[in-house]
Amino acid sequence: MNWQQLISNKRLGQEHRHAERHDDRSEFKRDYDRLIYSAPFRRLQNKTQVFPLPGSIFVHNRLTHSLEVSSLGQSLGNDVCTRLKQKHPELANTLFEEIGTIVSAACLAHDMGNPPFGHSGEKAIRTFFTEGKGKQLKMAVSAPFWNDISHFEGNANAFRLLTHRFFGRRIGGFVMTYSMLASIVKYPFSSSLAGSHGKFGFFQTEAEDYRKIADELGIICKSGDAEALRYARHPLVYLVEAADDICYEIMDIEDSHKLKILSFEETKDLLLGFFDEQMREYILERIKEEGVTDANEQVVYMRASVIGKLENECVKAFVDHEDELLSGTFEGSIIDHISPLQREAYRKCEAISYQKIYHSKPVLDIELSGYKIMETLMDVFIGAAMEPNRFYSQQLIRRVSSQYDIHSDNMETRIMAVIDYISGMTDVYALDIYQKINGAALPIV
Repeated sequence: MNWQQLISNKRLGQEHRHAERHDDRSEFKRDYDRLIYSAPFRRLQNKTQVFPLPGSIFVHNRLTHSLEVSSLGQSLGNDVCTRLKQKHPELANTLFEEIGTIVSAACLAHDMGNPPFGHSGEKAIRTFFTEGKGKQLKMAVSAPFWNDISHFEGNANAFRLLTHRFFGRRIGGFVMTYSMLASIVKYPFSSSLAGSHGKFGFFQTEAEDYRKIADELGIICKSGDAEALRYARHPLVYLVEAADDICYEIMDIEDSHKLKILSFEETKDLLLGFFDEQMREYILERIKEEGVTDANEQVVYMRASVIGKLENECVKAFVDHEDELLSGTFEGSIIDHISPLQREAYRKCEAISYQKIYHSKPVLDIELSGYKIMETLMDVFIGAAMEPNRFYSQQLIRRVSSQYDIHSDNMETRIMAVIDYISGMTDVYALDIYQKINGAALPIV
């Protein structure tokens, strides 16, 4: 793969207008603006990140997480650009100089396909088909469609949300640039290749869109079979992933301290573990010199230091492994290739998070409640899609937004319309619908 081809501002659905475009605002900045002003992006403010939506203590939701990931992604892209232009002077004054904006926009979009209630929402949709009443559909639908719905994945759903032509929308969906769209696809293969980890990058309905984008950008194709399509990753995916990994892990540590899941000493040890002894002493001395006595603010200072260090490490790893990234042979994530001290400190944070944070009572409570809500919504709405002529089904179908093809003659299309509708809900909206269909809430009460 080569950078000149990998960075393209051609837009999905408006390829015929590509030569006409001329604007002071770059096409990649236009992507960023289009996302940040969109309704699906705004809805992220009411979707769980890890902890329940805030009461008296404000912790991260999907919106604040995505904004932070986007900020870090901009820095990663800009710094990689600076370093690689030194190696490749021919990249100066080309679209390559905008990779910071491309990564930043992709970071805004990376969670837009996630359903309500975090990862428990994803699991509820998947397990409805693999463990719940949806199992009976396996023999009634095609094998590719079954693979898609039984492995439902937020990343693939984000690509669908941005590219699919829903009712009343333009060809090409959000009409985003090819490079930005390729940069959000972490798993560039079909659901038939998802395996036990359950990850994949695009539904069958969007497979040809991804193929068109990947072929235009010169992304290496490893398997061209229609039902087992597999490509190498676009290199910028690794920067989007790194920004997400860093923010997800380090900000969860900070939130856990605020929620008193981790003590101040535990938090301090985890964050200072990213530095050698000399740098630890320097950070603590700076905190003391600047008169920062509030424990939360001390954690903020240490957290900022960690993110800065990890950003530098990821830029170095990306540049050092450029050849492997471009040849499609790079293994693992960028975090896997940073310096040993920082890599081990990150792994320690992961282990503590798994033990103490992701299994903490607040997280388990939201997962249990969210799973039950999603399971119920899937049950009643998929039931309505399967038997649309029943009175109750018709009442439920009227609840589905008009942009989704719930009235299609094709059963698979109706099922996908339900998944589109439910996955696009906010936590609060999903709870509201759940209460109403269970008779637990009325508009007049």
